[in-house]
Amino acid sequence: MSIKPTGIIGGGRFGLALAKLLSTNNNVLLHSRRQELIDTINHKEEYQGYTIPRRLSATTDLKNLCEACDVIYPVTPSEFFCDMIKSAATHLTPRHILIHGTKGFHIYENEVEYDNIDIDQVYTMSQVILAETDVKRVGALCGPNLAKEILDDLPTATVIASPFDEVIEIATQQLSGSKFYVFNSYDIKGAEIAGALKNVIAIASGIIGGRNLGKNAEAMLITRGLSEIIKMASLVGVDYKAFLGTAGVGDLIATATSPLSRNYTCGVRIAQGEDVNHIIATSSEQIEGLRSLKVANALIKKHKILAPITSLISRIIYEGQDVDRSIHYLMKYPVSKDVDFIN
Repeated sequence: MSIKPTGIIGGGRFGLALAKLLSTNNNVLLHSRRQELIDTINHKEEYQGYTIPRRLSATTDLKNLCEACDVIYPVTPSEFFCDMIKSAATHLTPRHILIHGTKGFHIYENEVEYDNIDIDQVYTMSQVILAETDVKRVGALCGPNLAKEILDDLPTATVIASPFDEVIEIATQQLSGSKFYVFNSYDIKGAEIAGALKNVIAIASGIIGGRNLGKNAEAMLITRGLSEIIKMASLVGVDYKAFLGTAGVGDLIATATSPLSRNYTCGVRIAQGEDVNHIIATSSEQIEGLRSLKVANALIKKHKILAPITSLISRIIYEGQDVDRSIHYLMKYPVSKDVDFIN
């Protein structure tokens, strides 16, 4: 397996950061639909100011990638993930290992009527892979992984979550480096849910930042947001411990405090008065937290979960509720118990 290239599906910023990491220990083949990017990777030495690794090549042919690679990292946005997996399905077999890096949810029914969504219609990306392909061995690459920091060669760590020891071992061998440390977890569902829902709190934190309310308010928001994430995850029986490590609170801190985070930046722009549709239209990549927010808010309503941050952020973005009024309400919200997710 080691003599074959490792595949990446997705040519966005994170796909390129992942290619840099993997090319340290492996030959890498990246798939993208953008011919300009493919030509640049295959024939140039630099892209957007970054050196293209010598062990990286690229293709627009999904069949070619699936036939050439046994281990593949799909990192396309959640909105397009299922369609991409369906396109690849005829070329994927049980020999393949898929370790995705997409943080979001897929809804198989009621795509537009989010108010009708229930938990059994919400799929994580690993569940999509298992539902749509013959692949058996799956994993999830979880944060904190801010792409620009990886491209800038700054130190970080990640979590590989999988029920399979083989998947964890292969990913650890492929990704480990002097500035990139790999932890592991068997709780793939917990890691995936943490990765999707923390983007919602990152938007909320960006709103706090956009209003210049300070680090005290930001810290309180992130702490209470973690509590809400855990409450929502309890719907599917995920243990709270999954949210207290690198893939949970670690990823939450990075995403909810950094201007390099698309979700945090989205919140800042909302706080400064921009319309969400304008933000989406002018963003270079998908803002995963907006999609996750719709799912989370629907589940909160249906199951009557106490999650005031998520509820208010949804009202601000989709119902036009005043930002300052919402923040004032949150500051006065009657929650007296600090840690309320541990019995």
